[in-house]
Amino acid sequence: MPDKEQNKQSSQNDFMIEKIKTRPVNRRKLIRRTIITVVMAVIFGTVACVTFLILEPVISNRLYPEEEPQVQPVTFPEDQEEMSPEDMLAENIPSESPSPASPSTSPSPVLPPEETESTLTEEQVREILAGMKLGVEDYAQLYNILLELVYEDELNEDGSSYRAALSQHIVTIRGVTSNIDWFDDIQESSNQASGVIVADNGLELLILVDYSSLESAESLVLDLGDGAYRIDVGLKGVDKDTNLAIVAVEQSRLPAEYLETGGLAVATLGSSIGSRLVGTPVIALGSPLGVSGSIGFGMITSADTQLTGPDRNYRLLLTDISGSRNAEGVLFNLNGQVIGIITDNRLDNGMENMINAYGITELRRIIEKLSNNNAFAYMGITGTDVPQYVHNELGVPYGAYVTRVERDSPAMLAGIQVGDVITAMNGGSIMSYSSYCSQLMRLEPGQTVQLTVRRQSQGEYREMDFSIEAGEL
Repeated sequence: MPDKEQNKQSSQNDFMIEKIKTRPVNRRKLIRRTIITVVMAVIFGTVACVTFLILEPVISNRLYPEEEPQVQPVTFPEDQEEMSPEDMLAENIPSESPSPASPSTSPSPVLPPEETESTLTEEQVREILAGMKLGVEDYAQLYNILLELVYEDELNEDGSSYRAALSQHIVTIRGVTSNIDWFDDIQESSNQASGVIVADNGLELLILVDYSSLESAESLVLDLGDGAYRIDVGLKGVDKDTNLAIVAVEQSRLPAEYLETGGLAVATLGSSIGSRLVGTPVIALGSPLGVSGSIGFGMITSADTQLTGPDRNYRLLLTDISGSRNAEGVLFNLNGQVIGIITDNRLDNGMENMINAYGITELRRIIEKLSNNNAFAYMGITGTDVPQYVHNELGVPYGAYVTRVERDSPAMLAGIQVGDVITAMNGGSIMSYSSYCSQLMRLEPGQTVQLTVRRQSQGEYREMDFSIEAGEL
């Protein structure tokens, strides 16, 4: 019995002194878990970064919205040299000489010779010119000065440019068309036209171009750097009368070097009217000789030719610059201003190779309409001015003399007839056909136009009023 108790006690002592062994480390399992943890951390970090990059701009724009640049409407100031029809007539109509008995008229005092302003006589001018001997070097220097105007900027003393080179206003627009040949290869054909940068609406540069060679193209591109850059441009609008168009290129798509160095510049529109326009030296840029980048030097030889059409009146500037029948481009004066857009509109005067241009003054409102994508108001009236001798001898009142009314036009449906003289529009005086065209260009389709007309009846001109809703050209 004692032995059993002793054995039992011994077994209990053995149990109490038994060691608890630590569980062995599974190295493979530990390494696998470590790798999984690291991979999951990398994936989580990547997802977090991508999510932040995607959502950060959205959240920032919501919290701090930035004002997006807005398209600014294109407007051109009135031609400062443009005279009102009344002033034009006053200039052409000789004023009545004052009566000798008029008390308000007194003869101007005659100053003695020593008090008169010294002026050179014609003989003195001839003597001075005869004493000047010009050589070939002087002739070459004149052309070098003109070339500097075309290719070099004029700088201020601090180095900042204040007049861009004329070449920076001219660009090449290419019309591209794709064709498939017999071997199913795509072949591209293209035509090009020279354009001038006329405006900047805040987002785009607007380019005026002759659309004749581009109208059949599938797409339009702007060529920069002799074809190194080809940038898509969009068509804003086309004027069917002149076949001029405005195309737009987004400034964000232009190469940085052209924006930083001023490689492209908006041209300044000058004036194509005035009594001293004839004889004005001009520079033809674009493709006046039918080749892109060609140049022509000359002067305005005539500015009296008027081209009329339905609701339109254009001044045609004739030059002594010999060019191509397919000439395109711009006429600049020596102040660097655009005064004409070259056209292929030729006159039957035996001077088919001389370059002609539409006067820029008559195109200002058309360029505005095209740039802002606005429609043209339409009445369907073709007319002319009333000359002074017709007014004096036949008693025809001054105004827009109607020579043609388009069939089914708003004017015809309202009752306007050939021979009517338009003397007022919406309360404003009309003294010439160009005045009528200018005022109509400021209207929108659908607007009601109040016309005052003088119509001949029983030997006299009687006044009539018409209310016409302008159509859309």
